[in-house]
Amino acid sequence: MVQDARHGGEQAGDGEDLVVLAEQAAGPNEKLRTERVADAHMPWQGLARTDRSVTWKKLRHGLPITGAVIAVAALIGFGVWLGAWLDDRWGIYAVLPQVAFMLLAVWSLAGEQRRKWEERRSRGLRMALEKIDALHHREFEFAVCDLMRRDSFEAERVGGAGDDVCDVRGIDADGRIWVVQCKHRRDGWAGKPIGVDALQQLNGTAEPVHGARFALIVTNGRFTGPALEWGETYGVRLIDRGRLELWADERRPLWEVLEGVKPARRLPGQRRRRQPKSVRASVPLPSRQGRPRAR
Repeated sequence: MVQDARHGGEQAGDGEDLVVLAEQAAGPNEKLRTERVADAHMPWQGLARTDRSVTWKKLRHGLPITGAVIAVAALIGFGVWLGAWLDDRWGIYAVLPQVAFMLLAVWSLAGEQRRKWEERRSRGLRMALEKIDALHHREFEFAVCDLMRRDSFEAERVGGAGDDVCDVRGIDADGRIWVVQCKHRRDGWAGKPIGVDALQQLNGTAEPVHGARFALIVTNGRFTGPALEWGETYGVRLIDRGRLELWADERRPLWEVLEGVKPARRLPGQRRRRQPKSVRASVPLPSRQGRPRAR
């Protein structure tokens, strides 16, 4: 046995003896040969350098296949268990087809009703921007009210003295209340842009006074940059001249014109009847910024 000076004189194993003898007999040019001799007698070292990485790669690529096999086996097992469970309850076989048929019929009927309603709505009121520009501001309020009715809102014009910043009030089929402020500009896009003050006034009365879920400002003109940012922050919906053209002239529904607003789940004939929680103040409320509205 040869004592290994690198290990403090401890006796080395048989494999290490061969390495030491090979290093003493070999010159610098035979270093590679010495490493091969060591790998031949100690195969686990070569495995640590090469075979382990190859084995891990094979294992990693095999994981998706293994997962798929486990999922298929679990699905088959669930099917077998479900079949055994239903076999003990044979009466379900007679009920399930009927239930499935009824659900399919209801789903088909609802889809057909919605399709017919959309066809009627798309043939409804249409207004060009040139005609809207020529309206009086009160006529503009009635026009917005009619557009909401075309989209199956229960809408009414309430503008006037003491309207608490609400020109048109609408309720959709789900019972959600919409409060609309109308801003008409005879010069259209070239008219004076609408600033943050109008948005703050509407946001201050929409929910506490009118019980509204949505606050909306409609104009045939435009909004200032700060007003657009403020409306995005506090949830006040804005329809400028471009969106008004989509709504009035191209007959797009209101919820498609506005971003982030889901259409009512119910059809007009399925309208949810709801008494709005409106507490109209006896004196005008001061305009305030209010808290951000839910989207």
